Order: sequence, then C-alpha cells, then structure tokens
Amino acid sequence: MAKLSEGFFHSFDGTRIYCNWAGKGLPIVCCDGIACDQYAWKYVFEWFAPTNRVVRWNYRGHGKSDAPADFAHLRIGDLAEDLHGLLDELKLEKAVLLGHSMGTQVILEFQHRHPERVAALVPMCGCFEHPLRSSYDSDILERFLPVLNRAYEEHQQLFWQIWHRALPTKWGFWVAVLLEINRALVKYDDFMPYLEHVAEMDIGLFLAMLRFANEHSARAYLSDIRVPTLIFAGDRDKLTPFAVQKRMHNLIPGSEFQVLPLGTHTAPIEHPDLICLRLEKFLRALPAAAKSVRRRRTKIHAVGGE
Repeated sequence: MAKLSEGFFHSFDGTRIYCNWAGKGLPIVCCDGIACDQYAWKYVFEWFAPTNRVVRWNYRGHGKSDAPADFAHLRIGDLAEDLHGLLDELKLEKAVLLGHSMGTQVILEFQHRHPERVAALVPMCGCFEHPLRSSYDSDILERFLPVLNRAYEEHQQLFWQIWHRALPTKWGFWVAVLLEINRALVKYDDFMPYLEHVAEMDIGLFLAMLRFANEHSARAYLSDIRVPTLIFAGDRDKLTPFAVQKRMHNLIPGSEFQVLPLGTHTAPIEHPDLICLRLEKFLRALPAAAKSVRRRRTKIHAVGGE
C-alpha cells in the first residue's frame, strides 16, 4: 500500500479542513455523503492507491475538519469551494471527482463552478437535486424535516443522549438494515464506522446541512457537462431511488450508467469489486473519452452557430 500522507488547509472563510492522500498518478478525489467520514471509500482507496493519487477529505464539521463559525456556510456551494481549496492546496490541476450520496451534489456544483479543474465525474448513489423530495419515492422526509428541527430545538439534551447512545450499537445497525442497507452484502465492520461518526456529530450542524442539501439543485446545468461521466446506481437504493439516478444519466450528455444489482445506498461497500473494476475500465478509457466529448462539443457549437 502506498504511504498515507495527511494535512489541513484553511478554506475561503478560514474553516480548517482535513485531508489525506496516497499514491501517484491521475488524481482521484473522493467526496463523502452527509455525516460520513470516508467509510464509503475503503475499497476504492485500497484498490487505486497503488496506481493513482487517491485523496479523501472531511467536510466542514465532519471528522477532523472544524465546523464553520457560521452554520450558514454549510451549503453545497460552500463544500464545492472547500473542494476547490483542496485541489489548490495539493496543487492538483485536474482530478477525477467521485461523489457518494450528497457528494454527488458537491461534485456537480464544483463542475458547474470550476469545469477546468475536472477530468471526469463519478456520481455514486446520489441525487442531482432536492434529495429529501424523492427519498423512499415520496416527499415524507422533506415534510418531516421542519418537525425534526423544532423537536431538536426544544429538546436538545434528550436528542443528544438518544443520538449518542443508540446510533453506534448493534441496534443502530439493524435499524439501518431494516430501512436501507443490504445485510447480505454489507459487512458489519465496514458500516459501523459510519454510525460511530454520526453519533459524534453536532446534531444542529447535521440538520442545517441536510436542509441546505435539500434546497440545492444542479438540474439547470447538467446539460452543460462536457467531461466523461460514469454514474453508479444501486437498483435497491431507497434514499436516492434508481429512477432519480437514471434521470440524471439522461440529463448529462454522453454519461455512462452502471447498475449495481441489489445495491442500496451503501453500494460502495456492498459492491467493491464491481465498482473498482468498472471504474478502472472507465479511467483507462479517459483520454479517448475526453476526445470524444470535445468532438461532440465542437459539433454542438457548429450546429448552434456559437
């Protein structure tokens, strides 16, 4: 395994952000879902670090990164600018951006703001807009969030005790199995780091970030994406339903779509071999794919008279 390096940098508003990396070659930058601390990238990191420079980082208020002084700076755009600061800090001109769950929104927003820094996009089990509006094929989570916020504001101590004590347990694991994850594919030891990290998070920060993520939409600029894009979608994903991910595929010109059979929202640790082999094939084809994208863009401009 390549040697692991780690460090911190200060983002646009002074918030200190943690990152770690290993390997050399084409940079692969992994962007987490909300409340995640790199657990989803365990197998991707092990697979690609011998041949690529693989970078992981913690969102503000996550893991070893500091929380912002102002919780208003927890929007998807703020995370995209943190990602921009990360590439600058590591002197990466371009990178392949992997985004799991909310990380999909982060990399799509980054592509919109800084397209010259993107070599390719790889959304995994993510939505391109308003994730709480489509989870479990309904808007129940979107409607429930204000109720949850009010309850937290009125009973913060009680919330913290339940959150801190119940989540990082076998009971918490089996609730996750009941609601989402595929027990036949997920190893207990691979998923528990997620519950342990969530249990230590600031609940107010988590709820604020969830609200901002739900307000975000990348729909208006999906058609502008002109880099190779590979979408991984679990066909049993309830949090980001398969139909939503298929719609994103249809809206991104020339994107590729890989179905993960029986995959749920935790597909990166359910199907590590399939994901890594398919991603490896995608990365090998990048030079040719990038040329194809440029040719398509030239034709579009010619037809449009731009």
